[in-house]
Amino acid sequence: MNTKGDIAGSSAAWGAQYRLTASDAWRIPSARMGRAVTDALVEYAAPVPGMDVLDIASGTGEPAITLAERVGPNGSVAALDQSADLLEIAKKRAVDRGLTNFVAHHADAHTLPFPDAVFDLATCRFGIMFFRDPGGALKELRRVLKPGARACFVVWGPFEQPYWQSMMGRVVHHVGGPVIPPGAADPFSFAVPGSLSNVLRGAGFDTVQEETKTVPWSWPGTPESVWEYARAVAAPLKPLLDRVPEAKWPAIHADVRLALEKLYDGEQINFGATVVFASGKKI
Repeated sequence: MNTKGDIAGSSAAWGAQYRLTASDAWRIPSARMGRAVTDALVEYAAPVPGMDVLDIASGTGEPAITLAERVGPNGSVAALDQSADLLEIAKKRAVDRGLTNFVAHHADAHTLPFPDAVFDLATCRFGIMFFRDPGGALKELRRVLKPGARACFVVWGPFEQPYWQSMMGRVVHHVGGPVIPPGAADPFSFAVPGSLSNVLRGAGFDTVQEETKTVPWSWPGTPESVWEYARAVAAPLKPLLDRVPEAKWPAIHADVRLALEKLYDGEQINFGATVVFASGKKI
């Protein structure tokens, strides 16, 4: 899961403390694990030099920083997030890379602080699943795009894939019940093919496209470290973890380790990530 308080108007379940914990204690391995998804989204968005880009739910700065490098000094990137603390990290990273075309905005995706029709491109990486009102946020996003501009998203595919099944799936096996409580922030809310496309069309986007792909998603460390990471940062899955009786944890730890060992090559754990890319154009 991407390490993204509330993501640009998301449910409080996706809390700021979670995102700070993830960005602090696990920043380097988490960034390495998510790099392929970031690069795939940037390629999907196809930025060109000189574009003005809006990245929503930027967190600590990706893909906004990569986009700023791609659009060059004649372009610009506005990185927007509801966590001021995470944006401070993003700004420092941009300064460290010598980027002068990167501007952070502490704001809500449902009420964007920009005039109409000012951006050539918009992106969002693992964020829209947690928006309070995805359709309303997309209408607001469409407002600030220029005619012909695209909005590009990547979201999680199904829970039934190695990264989730090898850890949280084993927890479900032992304790039962729902993965995500009804009404809670759901990382898999757009996993069903066509569901994000429908929201894009409902918000007025045209030329909507969607595809499900599997991209590299590898943890650069041991089974023990990725299991610790997953438990530390899985805020939407906290209710699931809270259901575990103390007596069941030894068996769960052993079960998870066995599942992870099958994916471990001695240096990293190779999960792969099944994700959904979707885009729409403002006509």
